[in-house]
Amino acid sequence: MKKSRQLTITAMLLAIGFVLPFLTGQIPNVGRMLLPLHLPVLIGGMICGPFWGLALGAILPILRSVIFGMPPMMPTALCMAFELAAYGFFAGLFREKLPKTAPMLFVSLTGSMLLGRIVWGLASIVFYGFTEKAFTWQLFMAGAFINALPGILLQFVVIPPIVLAIENTNKS
Repeated sequence: MKKSRQLTITAMLLAIGFVLPFLTGQIPNVGRMLLPLHLPVLIGGMICGPFWGLALGAILPILRSVIFGMPPMMPTALCMAFELAAYGFFAGLFREKLPKTAPMLFVSLTGSMLLGRIVWGLASIVFYGFTEKAFTWQLFMAGAFINALPGILLQFVVIPPIVLAIENTNKS
């Protein structure tokens, strides 16, 4: 029963990941700042575990690129696939291994966000190497932290109450 529940929730979060960017996609700079694909992946990792979080994160940007053409496959969607897979995996791993308290949820979220950004940077170095663009330290800092600050804040505001509500629902 647990695996079918995890699969169902992951599928619902995949659908949400398909729809969320349409809310911000009309203004591309807003979408890049709010990071709409990160929300369902981080939630999925915390609720369904590291395997499902990794799978959701790896699949979501690639499928969106194939079906909708956004994000562009090379290098954006490929780099995002590694980043989001890391988010989902580490969010699930930390949530599984750390005590299931609200403060530890923030630790899980922070740790997975930092590690995911490092993975994104490493993937960007590789995939940008196949293009004519250079991936610089300034691009990393801007993409991972400076331009992403509104999305990072949104994740800290939105994800903990959703995860805690779902976990509390499962207890009753």
